[in-house]
Amino acid sequence: MNRAVRATAQQWLAAGVPAVVVEVKATRGSVPREAGTRMLVATTALAGTVGGGHLELQAIALARELLNSGQAGPLERHFALGPTLGQCCGGAMTLRLARLDRAALAAWPLPPSAFTLQLYGAGHVGRAIVGLLAGIDCRVQWIDEREEAFPAGALPPQVEAVCVPAVEAEVDIAPPGCSYLVLTHNHDLDARITEAVLRRGDFGYLGLIGSRTKRARFLHRFEDRGVPAEALARLTCPIGVPGIRGKQPEVIAVSVVAQLLQQAAVPST
Repeated sequence: MNRAVRATAQQWLAAGVPAVVVEVKATRGSVPREAGTRMLVATTALAGTVGGGHLELQAIALARELLNSGQAGPLERHFALGPTLGQCCGGAMTLRLARLDRAALAAWPLPPSAFTLQLYGAGHVGRAIVGLLAGIDCRVQWIDEREEAFPAGALPPQVEAVCVPAVEAEVDIAPPGCSYLVLTHNHDLDARITEAVLRRGDFGYLGLIGSRTKRARFLHRFEDRGVPAEALARLTCPIGVPGIRGKQPEVIAVSVVAQLLQQAAVPST
């Protein structure tokens, strides 16, 4: 149920591109995707996936047959993944195929967000993180005081670029439970943003880019300023999943996005 795929459906519909929506209508047992997952199939283009493998090849072929036949649809097909398609999952899936039209788009709900994130800093690491988040159902405010730092062109539909002079003020308008990543071009700015988040205290995740030395210096500064110890204990710095080596922006981004997804999977208490 990817936001980017739904946004593509809107674009194709507006442009008059004939397409079929393939939806996982029902599942049983071990299957590659959950009910509600959708993909788009046009004559020469695809968007999204219902699980790959032989199942998806069959779905694409059926969708293009529907496009070429002139039939209105919709139609449903049931697949036993092991006996029918030779896939080792062993479960079963029912696919619904319908032409992309206004009704199909209206029946396509926006997926729930895995997390809401305020991402501070549009440098190399910030750009790499946003690139990875393009394929993840989340909500992101990408915040920087430098308008020229944002890349040219359209951002993923779930990412909003925010250019304001006093970026730390954006912390006050974030929803409870929001996640934060602080990786600006300026250590003093990092400190102001991080302190604002720590004083709120209701964050789901707070990651600050930097070394253990930077963490120690910041913690000492925040302690002197009266930031509660329980909030300080929840600061993640260095950021990213432990054990992943490399300081290239792309490597850091993979590690950090994995950490965000780990945090999102932990039930709130």
